[in-house]
Amino acid sequence: MSSSARVAQLYATPVGKKAVMAVSGLVLFGFVLVHMLGNLQIFLPPKDGVHAIDAYGQALHVNQPVLLTARLILLLAVGLHILSAVKLALLRNNARPVAYAHSTAIASTYASRTMYWSGPILAVFIVYHLLHFTTGHAHPEFQFLRVHDNVVRGFSVWYVSVFYIVAMAMLCLHLYHGVWSVFQSLGVAHPRYTPVLKLAAKAFAAVVAVGNISIPLAVMAGVVK
Repeated sequence: MSSSARVAQLYATPVGKKAVMAVSGLVLFGFVLVHMLGNLQIFLPPKDGVHAIDAYGQALHVNQPVLLTARLILLLAVGLHILSAVKLALLRNNARPVAYAHSTAIASTYASRTMYWSGPILAVFIVYHLLHFTTGHAHPEFQFLRVHDNVVRGFSVWYVSVFYIVAMAMLCLHLYHGVWSVFQSLGVAHPRYTPVLKLAAKAFAAVVAVGNISIPLAVMAGVVK
């Protein structure tokens, strides 16, 4: 049997799909963290009249091969993540075609119970986010490579900021359960380390959510102008 056939055979199993979700999730977790750190440059003072976040955006734009490669990897990771999630959901539904008349969540967390609807909400948010700050189609005052001004003008609209904050709350739940699931899917989890791993997952999710939410809040409060 060829290596590609073995990979396809493994992916056909629930374990294989969970492994793909875990690996693609790791890629997305890394991107989310780096993206947040890049965005937080909006709080840095301008240097020689140039905002740090504008210089960051221009540097990314200049390195087109790197940017294109990163986008292709992210697109592949997102595609595999969504595909595996849908297939796992279908397998779960097929295994129990008739729902329980009454069920009580015992071991599951609120984050885990919301994964299958927080995911689609985040997918819609990502599309809007790209149209808002990347292409400008959803931003009436968009200026190419004027990241600082685009962010301030965009978040000056209160309902846009509220939408972002709600989406980041969803992202926090999704990341918490997602990071914890990665440990389990890749066989890293152990009863002895479970409290520490869960705390690490909560900390990562909270840091990303608070970091991202701080930006629209700072704009609405007039801290970032």
